[in-house]
Amino acid sequence: MRYNGFSLCWKRGKSMTARIRTLCAASVLSLALVSGCAHYTPRPISARQSVVAFDARSLGSPGLRAFLLANRISPSGPGGFWSLKSLTLVAFYFQPSLAEARARLVAAQAARVTAAERPNPSATLAPGYDRGVPGAVSPWIVPLTMDWPVETAGRRGDRMEQARHLAAARRWDLVGTVWQVRSRLRTALLDLYSARSDAALLARKLSAQRRVVELLEGQFAAGTVSSYLVTQARVALDGTRLDRQSATAQVQQARIQLAGALGLAPHALRHLRLGFSSLEALPRDLTRPQVRRAALLGRSDVRAALEKYAASQSALKLQIARQWPDIDLGPGFAWDSQLARDTQWQLGLSLPLPIMNRNQGPIAEARADRRLAATHFLAVQASALEQIDSALARYRSALTAATMAETLLKDLQRQLQSVRAQLQAGELQPLDLANAEVAFDTGAQNRLAARIEAQRALGKLEDAVQNSITLAPEAVRSAQDRPADPEPQ
Repeated sequence: MRYNGFSLCWKRGKSMTARIRTLCAASVLSLALVSGCAHYTPRPISARQSVVAFDARSLGSPGLRAFLLANRISPSGPGGFWSLKSLTLVAFYFQPSLAEARARLVAAQAARVTAAERPNPSATLAPGYDRGVPGAVSPWIVPLTMDWPVETAGRRGDRMEQARHLAAARRWDLVGTVWQVRSRLRTALLDLYSARSDAALLARKLSAQRRVVELLEGQFAAGTVSSYLVTQARVALDGTRLDRQSATAQVQQARIQLAGALGLAPHALRHLRLGFSSLEALPRDLTRPQVRRAALLGRSDVRAALEKYAASQSALKLQIARQWPDIDLGPGFAWDSQLARDTQWQLGLSLPLPIMNRNQGPIAEARADRRLAATHFLAVQASALEQIDSALARYRSALTAATMAETLLKDLQRQLQSVRAQLQAGELQPLDLANAEVAFDTGAQNRLAARIEAQRALGKLEDAVQNSITLAPEAVRSAQDRPADPEPQ
C-alpha cells in the first residue's frame, strides 16, 4: 500500500480472463453512451422561400381555422365579418414577434435542463509498454483511472432555482408581447375605422357644400350676393375635397398597417369584411380603483421584474455556495503483469484548497446584481403606476369631451330639423338648409374625432392595466401555447 496525496493503493491477484472481461464491459458501455448522443441536422433558411411562404398566408389557412376552432371562434366564411376578437387570434397565430417571444421562452426552458444536469465522470486509459523487465509474462501495463466530481453545498438546487425564475420571467415577457400584439392590432383597426368613417362623413359634407356653392352661384348671377361669399364657399369646398382625398389615402395606409399587425401580406385582406362594433362602445369598468391596484401587482413587466429579482437571489445563493470546494473522487485500476502479475486498485480524493480566495469577487458581483434587480423592479412598478394614472386621466378627459361632442351634435340635429320645418313653411331659403347640413356634418366630424380620441385613450388604458375584462385569460394562454414549427432534433 502506498500513500500519495489523498490516494491509497493496494494489490490483489486477478486472472487474465477477468481482466479481459473488464475491458470488454468498458468498451460496450462506451459504445452505448455514444449511441445515445444527439445528432446535428442542418436547417438552412432561404430568404426567397420565406418571402414566398409569407405571401402565401391567408385567412383561409387550415392551420388558422383549426386554431380558431380550438379557441371556440368560428372562422368567418365568404362575406362574413371579422371582429377585433377574432382578428386578435389571427394575430396570435401569424405574428412573427410572438413566434420570437415563444422561441425565447423555449430557450429559457432548455436552460432549466442544463441547470439540472449533474457533472459527468471521466475515465482515463493510458496503456504502457516495457520489455525491459526480464522474465515478464507481458510487456503491457494498462492503468485505468476515473474522475467522479461531486457538487457540494446544494449548488445544483440553486442553479435549478435560478433557471426556473429566469424561465418564468421569459414567460411573463411573452405575456407582455401578447399585449403588445393586441395593442398594435387594435390601433390599426381603430385607424382603419377612423379613416373609413371620416371619408364617409366628408363625402356627405362635400355633397352639402356643393349645394351651397350652386345656390350661391345662382344668387350671384341674380345679383343678390357678392362674389366674396361665392369664393368663400368654393374655398371651403376645395378644402373638403382635399380632406376627403387625404382620408381615402389614410384608408389604404390603415389597411396596410392592419395587415402588418396581423402578420399577413396586404393582399390577404383584399376581400376582408370587418366589424367595428367593439370600437364604438366606451366602457367605464377599467376606471374602477380595484383594477388599478390589480394592475400594479399583475402586469407582465412587473411580474417579469419580480421573477428576475428572485433569479438574482438564487444566483447569490449559488455564488455563496461556491465558497465550498467540490470533491473529485478518483478510483483507479491498473494491470501490471511484468513482475507480480497482479492488479492495482486506487482510491483518490481531490479538492481545491480555498487559500487564495473564497469566491469573494463573484459573491460581490451577485450582491450588486441583486441590488440592481431590486431597483429595476421598483422602477418598473413606478413606471407602471405613472402609465396607469396617466391613461386613467386621459380616458376620463376623453370621455368628457366625447359627451360634450355628442350633446353638440344633438343640438345641431335639432337645429337641422327646425330649418327643414321652416323651409317647408316658406320662412327660410334652400341655402339656409344647405348651410345647416354643412354645420351638422361638421358636428358629426367633431363627434367622430372625440370618440376616436376616447377610443385611443381606452386603448392606452387597456395596455396599462392588462386586465382580463379586455382580453380573456384563455386568449392569452392560446397565444402562449401556440405550437411552433417542428424543429429537427
